[in-house]
Amino acid sequence: MRIVLVHPAGSNWVAGKKDVAAVANRMAPLGLLSIAAYLEKQGHSAEVHDCLGPEAPADQKTSVEQILRLDPDIVGFSATTSGFPDGYDMAAGIKQIRPEVKTVFGGVHVSAIGARLIEDYQHIDFLCMGEGEQTLAELADGRAEPEIDGLVWRDSEGNAVSNPERKHLPDLDALPFPAYEKLAGFPEKYNLPLFSYIKTPGATMVTSRGCPYKCSYCDRSVFKSGYRYNSAHYIYEHMKYLRKRFGVRHINIYDDLFTLHRDRIARLCELLASKPLGINFNCAVRVGHTDDELLRMLKAAGCLMVSLGIETGDPELLAIHKPGVYIEEVKDTVKRIQAAGLRAKGLFMMGLPGESEESIKKTSDFVLSLDLDDMNMAKFTPFPGAPVWKTIFDQGEMEEDWRKMNCLNFVFVPEQIDSKATLDRLYNWHVKRFYSDPKWRRKFAKRIWQHRRSLFYLARHLPDFLSAMRTFDNERRSS
Repeated sequence: MRIVLVHPAGSNWVAGKKDVAAVANRMAPLGLLSIAAYLEKQGHSAEVHDCLGPEAPADQKTSVEQILRLDPDIVGFSATTSGFPDGYDMAAGIKQIRPEVKTVFGGVHVSAIGARLIEDYQHIDFLCMGEGEQTLAELADGRAEPEIDGLVWRDSEGNAVSNPERKHLPDLDALPFPAYEKLAGFPEKYNLPLFSYIKTPGATMVTSRGCPYKCSYCDRSVFKSGYRYNSAHYIYEHMKYLRKRFGVRHINIYDDLFTLHRDRIARLCELLASKPLGINFNCAVRVGHTDDELLRMLKAAGCLMVSLGIETGDPELLAIHKPGVYIEEVKDTVKRIQAAGLRAKGLFMMGLPGESEESIKKTSDFVLSLDLDDMNMAKFTPFPGAPVWKTIFDQGEMEEDWRKMNCLNFVFVPEQIDSKATLDRLYNWHVKRFYSDPKWRRKFAKRIWQHRRSLFYLARHLPDFLSAMRTFDNERRSS
């Protein structure tokens, strides 16, 4: 059977403005690439249409035409909350031209909301709940709908039927490597965030699924709270494949808890140190899962930068939204990361429930005190599958506009903040403050030649980046 898997564009920047997010960071849709590789292993034909790809058309009508040109039997959409409306519009366009084509929706937004989407959106034939590889393969095999675990479908009367939950794949090493070759322009045109790498081209990987922690803002609808992972040998071979097949020189590993299983990472580091691939990589860790020896091993293996989810510098908010992480431990972990010769990047959120102007300023002071190498401040976005969603409408003003729910727009204003304009003003103040800090600028200046490839990329795409800067400045002036 012929399947086309679609990554909808959604809205990834400021509503009403040109979307330049993909120019700054174009990430391969790893979930769809994994499903595509699995489908082909099962004997099906699978293609990937990435609406955020470097060669993707700007309009949905052309995307629909390109998808139908592949003559699919099934079109599958993997949608985030902000991407779901665009995905559905394309599904409706496909149904208008070829009503016999089956449309399937999966991803975190679908897994969080479930059967209601079938009831509310007539052009969706199936929902794929949780992991998609086996469910979509069985649907493509022609199995009867009632026999496919993890599937939501319509009965003869048009009612939504939810099948039993599908058990998770027990062995992630049994999966083929993602089908990166399905992406036009990969890897050269799938760029990593500026100044996060030294070598090019870059690529992305995920080496585990699930997380045992319960942060308030994190949607675990797809992989739940369990923790499964690829072995060290599998990860090494995956890296080697990217290096030899595509010439990749830097990999961003997007695991939530890369170092949770210490032994596998120690073994991976040993492999990379004893049989180097000429690759650097970045990874993310959690406070409490980074000892000094392991950090030194990561450095020897080629790790360049370690990201640390911190979220806030207010201890009371930290206890509510990221229990088990403490301010003093964060300070210590950042120091030890840098002492091992690694760069430390802090990941934060602004606008969490309970946030106030005082807590935002406290967080900004804390960020500067850490002497970080880089920082990312997301605009808190509550998602339907996150624990905080249950009480979000009682904790402030919430605008449930799915297109804006992308961590780049404030859709929630905590009751302690007087307006969205105040949040935008404080956000812009903090970002400008961090990147204007003389201490950070001196550190960055010492590395400027290392980042010449980022500078060359910045120069080639200067109009887009200037447009983004103007948007930022206009927001700051109007706040």
